Amino acid sequence: MNWEFELAVVTGASQGIGKAIAQGLVDRGAAVAVCSRNGIAIERFASELRAGGGRAFGAACDVRDEAEVAGFASRVHRELGAPTILINNAGVARFAAVTDMTAEQWDEVMATNLRGMFLATRAFLPAMLAHGRGAIVNIASLAGRNGFASGTAYCASKHGVLGFSKALLMEVRKRDVRVIAVCPGSVATAFFDGGAPFQPDRERILRAEDVATVVLQTLELDERATVSELDIRPTNP
Repeated sequence: MNWEFELAVVTGASQGIGKAIAQGLVDRGAAVAVCSRNGIAIERFASELRAGGGRAFGAACDVRDEAEVAGFASRVHRELGAPTILINNAGVARFAAVTDMTAEQWDEVMATNLRGMFLATRAFLPAMLAHGRGAIVNIASLAGRNGFASGTAYCASKHGVLGFSKALLMEVRKRDVRVIAVCPGSVATAFFDGGAPFQPDRERILRAEDVATVVLQTLELDERATVSELDIRPTNP
C-alpha cells in the first residue's frame, strides 16, 4: 500500500483513539482530514501534524448535525481532495440505570454514535464509489457484543454500529469498498473519566496506540482481502 496516495478522514480526532489513528496515518505518509466538536483542539492538532511535515486539515464538526457534516465534507474535498479512507471514530458514553437515564442522555449517545456515523458515511462514501476503491473503518466496542449494567445506551449504540457495518459491507463490497468494524476492549482514554460504572487498572489495559496499530495494519492488507470485524482486548487486565 502506498500511503502517499491515501486521504483519510478521521472523526472525533482531537483525543484518544481518533487522534492516535490520525497520527499513525500521517506518520505513514497519508493525508488526513480531522474533525471534532472541539474546534480549538482539532485545529491545534492539525497544525501540529503540518508542522511535523504532514498533509493535514482540521475543522470543527459536530457529526450529529447534517449541515455541519455536509459543510465539513465540502471543505475536505476543496482542501485535500477525495477521501479514500473514512474512520468513523466519534462517540460518546453516558452511564445510568434505565430508570435514571434521561431521554436527552439516550438521544445524545444515539445521535453521536449512530446518526453521526451514518451522516459521515453518507457524505464521504460517494467519492469512494466513484473512484472504485476505499475503506470505511467503524470504531465499535466489545460493548457491541456484550452488555454491562448502567451501559444500556452505550451498548445499544455499539451493537448498532456492528449492524450498520454488516449491512453496509453487503451494499458496497461489489464496488471494492471495504467496511471494517473494530471492537476494542478497555482503552486508557477519557472514556473512564466520565462516570464509567467500572474502573480498570489503566496500566494494564489497552492504549489508544494499540488500537491505531490494529486499524492501520488491517488497512495495509492487499485490497483483495478485508477483515470485516476485529476484536482487540487487553491481554491480562
